[in-house]
Amino acid sequence: MDYAFQLAAQGEKLGEVPVGAVIVCGEKVLGEGFNQPISSHDPTAHAEIIALRQAAQNVQNYRLVDASIYVTLEPCTMCVGALVHARIARLVFGTTEPKAGAVVSKSQLLDNDYFNHRVNYAGGLMAQECQHQLSEFFALRREQKRQEKVKRQEAQVEQEKHA
Repeated sequence: MDYAFQLAAQGEKLGEVPVGAVIVCGEKVLGEGFNQPISSHDPTAHAEIIALRQAAQNVQNYRLVDASIYVTLEPCTMCVGALVHARIARLVFGTTEPKAGAVVSKSQLLDNDYFNHRVNYAGGLMAQECQHQLSEFFALRREQKRQEKVKRQEAQVEQEKHA
């Protein structure tokens, strides 16, 4: 999880929401990723999806049987579906996602019996650190937007003075 946390920080440096994911089988890293939907112009470029794609390429199989994924944030519906299709054995996530989490928060997709594969899961590993990373990111983003708004208002006042 520590490595996933470091990957999330890489994404944050690019202005992405800091979420990182690492897929391992035994001691071997098969794939890794961080959120990049903004920079890649791809709404599916979540950390989990990037890691799944890389892992599947590395093993030359879309099935990642016996692999575990470590992700800093509870996965969304899209990512849960991808984990099931990839036959990931185990999911470990850091902090919950109260708005869109599809494992324990908003929906409990992995607890349903209609999937043809069962993903074991556990949450809360490095939860405080992961939550803090996300909270700090969004606090900074809100402050930046507030400052931009103030600048726009000041520019408008200046423009009206000269009109």
